[in-house]
Amino acid sequence: MRAVLRAARMQRSPDVNLNLNVRGMAPSATVAINERLDEMRRAGREVFKLGLGQSPFPIPEPVVEALRRHASAKDYLPVKGLPELREAVAENLAQRQGVVRSAEQVLVGPGSKELMFLLQLVYYGDLVLPTPCWVSYAPQAQIIGRRNCFIPCRREDRWNLTPEQLDRLCREDRGRPRIVVLNYPNNPTGVTYKLDELKQLAKVAREHRVVLLSDEIYGELHHKGQHVSIARFYPEGTIVSNGLSKWCGAGGWRLGAFVFPPGLGWLRDAMAAVASETFTSTSAPIQYAAVVGFRGGPWLDDYLLGARRTLRGLGRWAREVLVAAGVHCERPDGAFYLFLDCSPLRDRLEAKGIRTDRELCEHLLEETGVGILPGSDFGRGPEELTARIAYVDFDGGPPIEEARKLPKGSTPGEDFLRRHCGRTVTAIERVAEWLAG
Repeated sequence: MRAVLRAARMQRSPDVNLNLNVRGMAPSATVAINERLDEMRRAGREVFKLGLGQSPFPIPEPVVEALRRHASAKDYLPVKGLPELREAVAENLAQRQGVVRSAEQVLVGPGSKELMFLLQLVYYGDLVLPTPCWVSYAPQAQIIGRRNCFIPCRREDRWNLTPEQLDRLCREDRGRPRIVVLNYPNNPTGVTYKLDELKQLAKVAREHRVVLLSDEIYGELHHKGQHVSIARFYPEGTIVSNGLSKWCGAGGWRLGAFVFPPGLGWLRDAMAAVASETFTSTSAPIQYAAVVGFRGGPWLDDYLLGARRTLRGLGRWAREVLVAAGVHCERPDGAFYLFLDCSPLRDRLEAKGIRTDRELCEHLLEETGVGILPGSDFGRGPEELTARIAYVDFDGGPPIEEARKLPKGSTPGEDFLRRHCGRTVTAIERVAEWLAG
């Protein structure tokens, strides 16, 4: 018997000793809701996927064709990226934003998400996050062991960071190294900044010499095509983040790019050094295809016109329907998100036993089949009763073609939306009926 017990002890697995920074960490909220809804759908449930922020539009054919042509490319490319791609990214920023950078100042990675992780890893300083903010900024800092500084933005300011808020934080400890993340058009609110707001934020950032990470992944999906990079006003301290996932519909391809100012070359080089010891280089065929995407042309202008019009029409219609149900919701300026403040319905929700945003989303999913995410996943308090909707559960191929044929300045109406975005329309109406009931 003793021999059996001794043998059993010898065959035990090693003890569980997780890194304390990741112990108890759950999967990314956006990934988790997407996988959960897929499981429910396989089980026979009717579900509407308004949780994961994935572009509904197909990848433009010229970009797909470039991938076909380079499918056999198998060599390891330079760690910082394919030279032609880095040149195309720099030219794109100069043409669309007037921010002149050289190819040498571009770093390519397998998704902007990975580059954000490397940035926090190599830069020793606090991560400053205006909330609500994208779900992965703070967990990345936690994994690395960096300090998160949340700045709760106010509904009265359209959930945007104000210069006064940033200045107040920076004055608490002048000279403290900080990375300030500015994401706009914003995930989860869909709201962007006005020109004067960007200028004032840039002035504060310059005064306190912060590193500003301008996450402009949704810039080309500004609903009127009027995105302005804050790098115009704080060029010496702004890193511009971009990628293929949103404006090019290629999220699963995993390609992102950071464009650095000349004075932050030391930071770019340190990130490249870590990249050389981790992912080595980004997929070669994807990089060759991305050159075509970033260089663009008339075909890309037509593609973006159709995408912007579709999202503008759908975002405005959805917001009106939800506001009529009693919630507060800002009209989106870009991207494909709505941020709901359901606190005006608090009494009605509490009568259903709902006191937190997570309970709200769970009840909504079980009773309507619509999956959305609670505001607490984006850095807000659970009792605030906020939630994010990603209005993207439709096939974007047909509407992108039809929307670009509409008269100049027009916005798709309800008939267009019901015909081309039917699943999302149905989902929004279910949410509104549930909230109002």
